[in-house]
Amino acid sequence: MTMRYARMIHLLLILVLSGPAMAETYEHRLANGLRVIVKEDRRAPTAVHMVWYRVGSMDETSGSTGVAHVLEHMMFKGTPSVGPGEFNRRVAAAGGRDNAFTSRDYTAYFQQVPKERLPEMMQLEADRMRHLTLDENEFSQEIKVVMEERRLRTEDQPQALLFERMSAMAFQSHPYRVPIIGWMSDLESMTAADARDWYERWYAPNNAYVIVVGDVEHQAVFRLAEQHYGQLSARTLSARKPQVEPAQTGLRRLVVKAPAELPIVMMAYKVPVIRDLERDIDPYALEMLSAVLAGHEAARLSRNLVRQQRLAVDAAASYDSTSRGPGLFYLYGSPSEGKTRTEFEAGLRAELALVQRDGVAADELARAKAQLIAAQIYKLDSMFAQAMEIGQLESVGIAHAQHRRMIDKLQAVSAEQVQDVARKYFFDDILTVAELDPQPLPRAPRARSPFVGRH
Repeated sequence: MTMRYARMIHLLLILVLSGPAMAETYEHRLANGLRVIVKEDRRAPTAVHMVWYRVGSMDETSGSTGVAHVLEHMMFKGTPSVGPGEFNRRVAAAGGRDNAFTSRDYTAYFQQVPKERLPEMMQLEADRMRHLTLDENEFSQEIKVVMEERRLRTEDQPQALLFERMSAMAFQSHPYRVPIIGWMSDLESMTAADARDWYERWYAPNNAYVIVVGDVEHQAVFRLAEQHYGQLSARTLSARKPQVEPAQTGLRRLVVKAPAELPIVMMAYKVPVIRDLERDIDPYALEMLSAVLAGHEAARLSRNLVRQQRLAVDAAASYDSTSRGPGLFYLYGSPSEGKTRTEFEAGLRAELALVQRDGVAADELARAKAQLIAAQIYKLDSMFAQAMEIGQLESVGIAHAQHRRMIDKLQAVSAEQVQDVARKYFFDDILTVAELDPQPLPRAPRARSPFVGRH
């Protein structure tokens, strides 16, 4: 490792140890099972308040895909004491912002407000945790919003459409094969009763945790949580059955035809994710391999395939080492004009083969490591990002206090370990390749629905 990158990493680790991103967190569990996690950050007189539910699209069953996301929309449609849309209006009146998001692994809601309005936010969230109205008329309007969202974000977006179809082929059994927004046929047949059943099964204090980051005092936050959330009763949760993806035993390949300007190639290899934070090695090495290939502007894919060989318009790699379900390592991009999808795929394969054969140089690894660790640290610069980091780790069963240890594990990855995972996981029997065959663009864009959603 060169002295330049060694100094950079040393400085970054000092920032981790001394900065607000690694300030102490405090935790309290209410009698009803709700966990409350507080991180004091006094840089601004604001507070981020988040409620995370341990349920996402991977918990859905066939025929009801998309219900987790639909319920997220319905959570803004009122309770007996808060009318439809009033939640958003009250947050705005408090000078704050709010929204929500659904993933495969969790569903979460947040508000960022002046710190003195935190009690009101807790009151609002506790109210809809138990007393959601789920009006039939509101549902009939909102399901149209969700269907239009699917058209806009997936069916009209060639890369998103390709990713959806590739996921459905890469996973044959595991619910990660299903899009978070759901299949259109399931949305068309969904009822308010389906959303209510989901709400009754999963939205309970013992299946949730609250995160507060900001200019607060943790004991005061715990008292507020007791006051507002402590009145809610725990409920018996549905049993979660094991969901194991069968071993892949051969290359899978598909071609999707859709209107688009450029062809796209996506390659997805089945790889592990973190299950034992201390004992696991490969997920951290895979993170570093992703950084070597595409972690910065001078990384291999951009340097070799885009600038030197002019084989691609863009080329990237991505991998997430944390998830409830199985992991995939992605390579993707678009070939340059005059180059074919086959040539671009061969170029991606060649870059992997170079790592498998020759490994990575010490300077190259050091630079990738500095960039990756910097990204891990700087993403915690805001209060919202700090709350997100805590929430995402907890959602996959990793204690939020282990974030610093994860950085240590990344820092300890060796060049030999990077080469080892490149040899171990990148072969055709566990590979899915998806290609977008671009079709002519329509002369006129599709007419948009009048239903425009916010969430």
